Amino acid sequence: MAQAAEAARTVILTVDDDPGVSRAVARDLRRRYGESYRIVRAESGASALEALRELKLRGDQVAVLLADYRMPRMNGIEFLEEAMDVYPWARRVLLTAYADTGAAIDAINVVDLDHYLLKPWNPPEEKLYPVLDDLLQAWHASEHRPVPSTKVVGHRWSARSSDVREFLARNQVPYRWYSAEEPEGRRLLTAAGQDGRRLPLVITPDGTALVEPEAPELAARVGLATTPTADFYDLVVIGGGPAGLGAAVYGASEGLRTVLVERSATGGQAGQSSRIENYLGFPDGVSGAQLTDRARRQAARFGAELLTTREVTGLEVCGAARIVRFADGSSVGAHSVILATGVQYRRLAAEGCTELTGCGVFYGSALTEAASCQDQDVYIVGGANSAGQAAMYLSRVAKSVTLLVRGADLSASMSHYLVQQIGESPNISVRGHTEVVAAHGEDRLERLTLRDTESGETEQTDAQWLFVFIGAAPLTGWLDGTVLRDARGFVLAGPDLTADGKPPPGWELDRPPYHLETNVPGVFVAGDVRAQSAKRVASAVGEGAMAVMLVHRYLEQS
Repeated sequence: MAQAAEAARTVILTVDDDPGVSRAVARDLRRRYGESYRIVRAESGASALEALRELKLRGDQVAVLLADYRMPRMNGIEFLEEAMDVYPWARRVLLTAYADTGAAIDAINVVDLDHYLLKPWNPPEEKLYPVLDDLLQAWHASEHRPVPSTKVVGHRWSARSSDVREFLARNQVPYRWYSAEEPEGRRLLTAAGQDGRRLPLVITPDGTALVEPEAPELAARVGLATTPTADFYDLVVIGGGPAGLGAAVYGASEGLRTVLVERSATGGQAGQSSRIENYLGFPDGVSGAQLTDRARRQAARFGAELLTTREVTGLEVCGAARIVRFADGSSVGAHSVILATGVQYRRLAAEGCTELTGCGVFYGSALTEAASCQDQDVYIVGGANSAGQAAMYLSRVAKSVTLLVRGADLSASMSHYLVQQIGESPNISVRGHTEVVAAHGEDRLERLTLRDTESGETEQTDAQWLFVFIGAAPLTGWLDGTVLRDARGFVLAGPDLTADGKPPPGWELDRPPYHLETNVPGVFVAGDVRAQSAKRVASAVGEGAMAVMLVHRYLEQS
């Protein structure tokens, strides 16, 4: 089945400016190869090149190009020369009259011609088909195949290109990366009619070319759901990390019409983890991407809607309804809401880091950038589990990995099993009492200035890779005036709201808030965004499930 689908997309293209000859060539080709190959014909070099560029964008394969030599404005040799830039591995055939054999011989040197055929070639069984059979066999043996997936063309040290790659990777959209400076990248730019000044260029599997796409457009084009199918739900889950995915699975599986809304990509910080080894049921560990993919498929199987690139900007109470408002002005209503927005890595305040983000300085991007760190010296800022997991993952390919921590060592904030693994890794070192005070470089990171926090001494070191995993900041500013939070922005719930024995301000029910319920009845919180949460994957999933149980209790009493 797969081979048949591949062959159906493989093209034999013929171009001749004489309509009668063009139809005759195509007819002969279809008679012999029509069941296995797609025959495309054109009547000018320009239209043939346009067809090739469209085929290139769609990811179709072109096995053979047959071009008539005597065409006005662009002869066959000129066409084949330009076609080589689009499909360099396609076999090239020149159709000539007897008087043009000299030009055909010259073309062998100009376009590396594979064969030339004298017109007319009757009977084709003797003069055409044997030649093409050999060329097709040689093409198949060459194993040059385009990748039938999303393609990204960009600059290696481009923040925007890095963002697009990170977005696709975290949403588990298969893609292939092409540098704009490499031949295939330039061919894709040419096929899309771009000069490379605006990057990245994203080419979707259907051949659509997107230049510098924003996340919502990109999500819609690569098949991610971005728009809710209804105006009102039983449950809206805001955030797609472990807590949110857990809530979506349990909510949908227990009969609640559930929609999960995610700002960028499901999985949260856990989804970026290279390996989680202390999660129940996975004795050999599981990557964050694997866990996220399974949870996402599980939630969808139970009927939950999963939306990406939807930024929530407000929460309103309208009687029994809870209205969630989006950045684009739209909204969705529900009987209940679970806040599972998690946290994001704090940004380094060191000089130069903002300008070099995506150009050597990365926040939680170890998985997507690891391949480029082959035999390189890598620095990681952070002393918690996420930093330790990244260090172990990068140590497989990097020449050296240096963990920079403000404390004396890793014991204060990292799980014991990770501390042990790092201690046993020969190419990982830990520098305690160290902080980054500056990042230097023109177009990319070149050096770091480090400071010893005890002695105050500074030093500069060469560095091309810096991964940052420091602290966690909740994104809860949009809850101002609605949901109570602590001084750091984490959401207060349950007993934390009634520490003085009194209900929270504005609470009108004759019961205290449930354990994970906020000061707004019917609005619950789960996972890292909750004040005093455990900041572990297992506890986040458990809180997501518990929040759904409390949603049921709330709905039964409403």
